[in-house]
Amino acid sequence: MAGDRQNWSKSAEFLLAAIGYSVGLGNVWRFPYLCYSSGGGAFLIPFFLMLILCGVPLLYMELAVGQYTRQGPVGALAKICPLFKGAGLATVVISFLFTTYYNVIITWAFYYLFSCFQVRLPWSDCNNDWNSDACWDGTSSVNQTYNATTNASDVMVTVRANNSISPTEDFYFQKVLERTGGLEDQGVLKWDLALILLLCWIIVYFCIWKGPKSTGKVVYFTATFPYLVLITLLIRGVTLKGSLKGILYFVKPKWELLLDPKVWVNAAAQNFNSLGIAFGGIITMSSYNKFHNRIIKDVLIIAVVDAVTCILAGFAIFSILGYLAENQQKDVEDVIKQGPGLVFVIYPEAFTNMPVSQLFAAAFFFMLICLGIDSQFASTEVIVTTISDHFAPQVKKYLKKKEVLVIIVCFISFLFGLPNVTQGGYYFFSLIDHYAAAVSLMYLAFFEVIAITWIYGARRLGRNVKEMNGSPPNVFFIVCWYFISPVFIFGIWMFSMIQYRVFTLDDYKYPVWATVLGWFIAVLSVVCVPAGMVHAVYTAKGRNLKEKFLNACKSPMTEHEEEGYPTLNSYDEEKKLKNGFCDDKPELLNYNHVSQM
Repeated sequence: MAGDRQNWSKSAEFLLAAIGYSVGLGNVWRFPYLCYSSGGGAFLIPFFLMLILCGVPLLYMELAVGQYTRQGPVGALAKICPLFKGAGLATVVISFLFTTYYNVIITWAFYYLFSCFQVRLPWSDCNNDWNSDACWDGTSSVNQTYNATTNASDVMVTVRANNSISPTEDFYFQKVLERTGGLEDQGVLKWDLALILLLCWIIVYFCIWKGPKSTGKVVYFTATFPYLVLITLLIRGVTLKGSLKGILYFVKPKWELLLDPKVWVNAAAQNFNSLGIAFGGIITMSSYNKFHNRIIKDVLIIAVVDAVTCILAGFAIFSILGYLAENQQKDVEDVIKQGPGLVFVIYPEAFTNMPVSQLFAAAFFFMLICLGIDSQFASTEVIVTTISDHFAPQVKKYLKKKEVLVIIVCFISFLFGLPNVTQGGYYFFSLIDHYAAAVSLMYLAFFEVIAITWIYGARRLGRNVKEMNGSPPNVFFIVCWYFISPVFIFGIWMFSMIQYRVFTLDDYKYPVWATVLGWFIAVLSVVCVPAGMVHAVYTAKGRNLKEKFLNACKSPMTEHEEEGYPTLNSYDEEKKLKNGFCDDKPELLNYNHVSQM
């Protein structure tokens, strides 16, 4: 189907889609906390160093591979190095697991958004039927009797019990989630969340049902609106009392933490997660680019926008955390949480005390929805594109249209996501969030880099870039592809395995069977690499195992220039011909370069 493959209508549409995919919820809730806990302003040193030495080169590599092969991750790696096509399949598995639980976060954001359209925000106090006995909003009084040797008296005092929780925390766990005591008690399906989850998948469907044609129009809004909200929140945040204290907590350097290897691992992981490296989305989206799309321009814009967004979100988040700490007479470190707790507990609490709180809360949660939807439909497109690339005749024969395939993929992902919206679903959500990619991401990235830059060849990839763009990559990228990036990735992968600890959720310890389930989820993607190797060697030509192995390492692609395919110069000549600037008519050019191989 490469010959019939759609292209982005405009290069700006791809750029916005890639930015929307890269800039996700992790920029809002993961980076600010990592920066704070990993050295404050000092964390920016390993963050930007990892961005330059690993993030940008690997982003360039994936964009080049997708654009050159015009295939999804499986097809692209099969054309680059058949032996490692399993690494491409592994990214599809990760994308599927990702889609099943990531939409749940968007579901929660929708629930909060709907709750904002009330006269009083429902998480502002403890005067609701669903509030637990532990809820404390600062106005409750407790009767206590104090006995002394001289007399006894009843005294009314306002205290906060050690086991009390805030109204926002009570709303999240008691009203939204109706959380049970553990994964062992799944409770019942929450139909309100299930229906919102279905709504999320309907939105995703209509975002990608026509491929780049529909996605390219959606991203004009979903990729830009979050910046309007972030800037608004930042302006509002810095005008609040105590905001400076929060910002100082965010940027104050803790230089001694730079000696901690975990800080460097966090910096690399943040870059990989944020840019979407080894998730398959970058390769998939770039496969719809025109053959001569300028890659380096897109790489630099995506990387810079992503990094700036992380820092912008950090300032916006911590300015409001400083205000919240000032309001509660606490230190900033006593109010900050990471992950969902930051955006669904701490931030709503800050909005409660703001003027026009409903407006700011609604804008914030709608921003989360936009950030999540961009990442969600890109990950879903990875699955759809892979099936379309490899089962094109079956799709055309049995499903007739791609839209039907998109419906099936969305519906299956919806069904697999339902366990996350039961009363015990929060524990399952956290389990799959930890094991789906955290354990295997560096493993897959390492094999992807080895396949592309060592076996296929970094210099050969450079020649491919020259075919597309007229000039090869800077020698810096070649060096990073060959040596620096693989060494960093391997070191981080080994360190993360050595530092592995059994996953716990706050004070909750998962049962043994849940940990086994988590590792099973992780292995689903990991096993694809050796399985793909076995299949590649088995199906390769050769009289013996050695010949089969060597042939499985060889790329089936040939240099396009050798086959008479257009270089950038011939492409420019054709453009001149169309515009009336060339007198000599060149031979007919064929741009379906991969489909004929």
